[in-house]
Amino acid sequence: MSKTKVTAEEALAFHLEPTPGKFEITATVPMTTQRDLSLAYSPGVAVPCEAIAQNPETAYDYTNKGNLVAVISNGTAVLGLGNLGALASKPVMEGKAVLFKRFADVNSIDIELDTEDADEFCRAVRLMGPTFGGINLEDIKAPECFIIEQRLKEEMDIPVFHDDQHGTAVICAAGLINALHLSNKKIEDVKIVLNGAGAAGIACLELLKSMGARHENCIMCDTKGVIYQGRTEGMNQWKSAHAVKTELRTLEEAMVNCDVFLGVSAKGAVTPQMVASMADNPVIFAMANPDPEITPEEAHEVRMDAIVATGRSDYPNQVNNVLGFPYLFRGALDINARAINDEMKIACAHALAQLAREDVPDEVALAYGRNLTFGRDYIIPTPFDPRLIHRIPTAVAKAGMDTGAARRPIIDMEAYELSLKSRMDPTANILRGINARARAAQARMIFAEGDDPRVLRAAVMYQRSGLGKALVVGRESDVKAKLEAAGLEDAVREIEVVNAANTQHLTTYKTFLYDRLNRRGYDRADIHRLAARDRHVFSALMLAHGHGDGLVTGATRKSAHVLERINKVFDADAEHGAAGITALLHKGRIVLIADTLVHEWPDEEDLANIAERGAVVARHLGIEPRVAFVSFSTFGYPVSERAEKMAAAPKVLDRRGVDFEYEGEMTVDVAMNAKSQQAYPFSRLTGPANILVVPARHSASISVKLMQEMGGATVIGPILSGVDRSIQICSTVSTANDILNMAVLAACKVG
Repeated sequence: MSKTKVTAEEALAFHLEPTPGKFEITATVPMTTQRDLSLAYSPGVAVPCEAIAQNPETAYDYTNKGNLVAVISNGTAVLGLGNLGALASKPVMEGKAVLFKRFADVNSIDIELDTEDADEFCRAVRLMGPTFGGINLEDIKAPECFIIEQRLKEEMDIPVFHDDQHGTAVICAAGLINALHLSNKKIEDVKIVLNGAGAAGIACLELLKSMGARHENCIMCDTKGVIYQGRTEGMNQWKSAHAVKTELRTLEEAMVNCDVFLGVSAKGAVTPQMVASMADNPVIFAMANPDPEITPEEAHEVRMDAIVATGRSDYPNQVNNVLGFPYLFRGALDINARAINDEMKIACAHALAQLAREDVPDEVALAYGRNLTFGRDYIIPTPFDPRLIHRIPTAVAKAGMDTGAARRPIIDMEAYELSLKSRMDPTANILRGINARARAAQARMIFAEGDDPRVLRAAVMYQRSGLGKALVVGRESDVKAKLEAAGLEDAVREIEVVNAANTQHLTTYKTFLYDRLNRRGYDRADIHRLAARDRHVFSALMLAHGHGDGLVTGATRKSAHVLERINKVFDADAEHGAAGITALLHKGRIVLIADTLVHEWPDEEDLANIAERGAVVARHLGIEPRVAFVSFSTFGYPVSERAEKMAAAPKVLDRRGVDFEYEGEMTVDVAMNAKSQQAYPFSRLTGPANILVVPARHSASISVKLMQEMGGATVIGPILSGVDRSIQICSTVSTANDILNMAVLAACKVG
């Protein structure tokens, strides 16, 4: 798989725009009227204050404490960059706070403490205890991280969790449970060698020992070799706890006949010879970041029977902390836990291991672009898995309740699991899945408008994100000048610029176009002008001849003009059943509106075609389609000849025998609001519609733009469906990011 390239300019722009940083804080209560202010602040706020003073437990009812975690660092061990200091660690801590929200709907605030003194650090965190439901420590160097965590756990009555230690340990344990299951070995029998005696390494070994690994079977190594009983050089109390009685002195000696290697050390620390000396069916967790101790390719070259995991997302079996910490805290917060204990961590590991053994949902397979089944290349679930949010926290909460860590045990576990399912924004998974599929497709993407800086930035982002090859249609000198003006001069050498002057296929293109258009009044001079001078036509010809896998255009000209140009090469019109489907993403919901591009005033047959096109797009996005033919009347009332075709369209689908839900005609509220739907028990829809087929293109345009301007909806599309090649048409107000999103859709062949 290709490695993603992120430039310094892109990374800085990402943190700068649209506002500095990665998150903002919004109110969850109305703050508009005088009464709202009286309730939110004075005098109304006094009532919950008094209630909490009388019974501190009610803070979990009347404040955000129960869903608020602090991500705290002093910046002494930032990523692999070392001691950058508290202020420079802030982007990482903000990032961690955003991950909490994205994966488990946990609100999180980053706090950077400007001290390297463990006493000062502990005092500051302890004094903030009343604010938070949990503390996530991050990027603090060893050995201070051990001292700080131990003290805070003793002094505070909320969970304190150092993710660099225990997050890695939990995911590592989950993977190891499955790797040993596949190689038919027991944890109490295997010989384990760990390289890297820092925070993560020590935590990994401690957790595995609490799960049954035997002390005498575990050998820990650091840069000076094996940590054996009696060693004095480079030792501390945490390493000493894992010293064993042994004659082995080097990592190379320790690896002979060992069953499991765990690496949290450095690139290249393990040689192929070391792997060759391991026992049968060896398990290798090479977790050094960004480059593993040994790559899976190198390990498999000498040992086909090895099960290999790394910290990298471009290899199978990624040991990724995001599978652990959000869900551990979610479960702990939901029982108002006093701590995250070993039993909760082990429950998390077992739940993750169990999830990997189960049948993988379609949306995960779609996101990965391949079918995942439990085995040597799939021992740990992927972060895309939508089941994580309701499976892992329930296991953690149960373990917390069983061990007495819960202040508020959950009474109805089934209801709790349901509430977790509804917490997550499904659109995030859908968009993430599309990006992963695009990365797997590695499509050659034609960007038709190489004279526009937004298009050029999107093309560069497409290629540097590892999505595939960007082909930009334009003049080389113009492209070069515009990239330089955008501060992307180093991208000039990366992307391929294509035009009529430098292609060897122009004659082929013109012959094809002449054969297609000569009976529509076009002579050879017209054909030359179209093929050689119109970039929309030229780009479409490239696509038609397989000289690219997808096409993105429309950023510089109105969609009607672009569509007319594309129709010179393809049958992308109403007559041939093409349709434009626009996706609206708003407050965790995704709704498709159709047709927003092709049909001016569709009849019932057209409307049925549009519904079928919408269903195809929905399924490509991983959504089970529910179509509503919408109007201003519901099932014949009020009577209107304008609504007749909307009532007739479902009858056309009846005749066609399609395999998705549809109903109509109906108003938008009946289509989308479960409560309104209850008034029509005979309706064939089993839930709110996610595809709205509208009467005409003008109503589609009004709906989309109103949602965008008034509702703040994110608009993706129109997605062109019903053409045999992958073409996406942007709007003229698209940002570089919007154009990139359309390229991603084209790469996935959505529609």
